Amino acid sequence: MRHRAVTVSGHRIFYREAGPRQAPTVLLLHGYPASSHMFRHLVPALADRYHVIAPDHLGFGHSDTPPVDDVDYSFDTLASVTEGLLDAVGVEEFAVYVQDYGAPIGWRLALAHPERVSAIVSQNGNAYDAGFVEPFWEPIWAYAADPNPDNEAVLRDALGWDAIRWQYTHGVPDPALVSPDTWTYDHALFQRPGVEAAQLRLFADYTSNVALYPRVHEYFRETQVPLLAVWGANDEIFGPDGARAFRSDLPEVEIHLLDAGHFVLESDFDTAVGYLRGFLGRTLA
Repeated sequence: MRHRAVTVSGHRIFYREAGPRQAPTVLLLHGYPASSHMFRHLVPALADRYHVIAPDHLGFGHSDTPPVDDVDYSFDTLASVTEGLLDAVGVEEFAVYVQDYGAPIGWRLALAHPERVSAIVSQNGNAYDAGFVEPFWEPIWAYAADPNPDNEAVLRDALGWDAIRWQYTHGVPDPALVSPDTWTYDHALFQRPGVEAAQLRLFADYTSNVALYPRVHEYFRETQVPLLAVWGANDEIFGPDGARAFRSDLPEVEIHLLDAGHFVLESDFDTAVGYLRGFLGRTLA
């Protein structure tokens, strides 16, 4: 596995890469509060058959975190930067694995260039109103509607150690399976200057993803893109109804609900990779 970076729109974007360049490309898009570190085991597990790329989004991981005064931190921006990275690396067509924030970024890539997306894997990455677990989302909707200091204070707590650790451990029957390196790594990178302000901007912009859903559903219906949903059924952020909802537009979707939480790869790696390799083998052959 190589650890590389390219400059996109003046910003350094870090990514992990492995596998033969002539093989089909699999793009791995991480969620919040993670980075490509969440794919540290998945990249080599796929690289025997595929060209695998896992970037850190702008404002995450080892990628640049420019001040909010210099960059419009929105999901449109993150998608544009990802498209720029693919162009810089020379990737024309790809299957995409999306999780959490990676999902609205992946949907934007697919809507902009549907011919480039050969298959989709969604791991707790929503595309429907179904699946939002309201106790988690209520403060985000409140902040998006009115970013006053009280609503902001609630979301600042979401950037802390306990909240990040909870994202990894909730819904996992045996939390001892989840390495503490995960939340320690994420929390440490969140201490970089500018990260907190950038994350608050993205919280406020999440409603733009929901507004995009009707276009995403139309894309699903028109293309019938092959889609695999591997879902932590105990997730208290994106519940299992988010996985089942794909059936409304993609009758041939493959759905697997695991006894896991938000970060399936941390507790159920072998099971998830088995489903993933089978799906990619059938779809990209």
